[in-house]
This record gives sequence, C-alpha cells and structure tokens, in this order.
Amino acid sequence: MNKILFWLPRILMILFILFISLFALDSFDGGESLMRKIGGFLIHLIPTYILIALLIISWKWEWIGGIAFFLLGVFYIVWVWGKFPLSVYFGISGPLFVISALFFVNWFRRKKNLPEVMA
Repeated sequence: MNKILFWLPRILMILFILFISLFALDSFDGGESLMRKIGGFLIHLIPTYILIALLIISWKWEWIGGIAFFLLGVFYIVWVWGKFPLSVYFGISGPLFVISALFFVNWFRRKKNLPEVMA
C-alpha cells in the first residue's frame, strides 16, 4: 500500500502534465512560419515547465506538492471563472485537487511512520 500511495500522485501528475502539454499543439495551426510556430509552442509549454518543476520538488517534499497543486487548482478556477462550462473546471482543477490530496495523504502517512527522534 505504501508503494502505491507513493507512486500514485507522481504518476497521475505526469499524466496530467502530458494532458496539459497537448494544448500547446494548437500553436502549429495558422499560417505563420515554422520558427514562429515553434516559438509559440515553447511559450505555450510554460505551464508544463512550471508543473514539471513543482513535481520535481514534490517528489521529495510531498507537503509542498499538496499545497502547490491545491493552490494551482484554486488559481485556475479563479482565473477563468465564467469563461468555460463547469466540465472544464472539473477537467483541469479536479485532477489537481486529487493529486494534492494524494500528496498530503502520502506525507501524513510517511510522517506518522517516522521514529520519534526524527519527528
């Protein structure tokens, strides 16, 4: 169970990062030059870079992942409120809230198993 709890939020976050990265592919639409399309693609991947950095930090410090991914979910809802149907909020913020909860659960379980000297 500990291994599953350790890997589940990390794997889900990797899948979420891949999902978010798919949205950057829309930069290849249109009539711009290939260099402008690649530039737009790299700019559209900025959220991906941020999520990767947070995942790397959260890999060791689960409590940071718990806080960061929860705040990102709230930030997204506040930022785009009223612009999309409710399903979009569930599709973007929902996984962030689930991943946040899993990081917190993992952190609490690991913290609980520490010897008294380290607690």
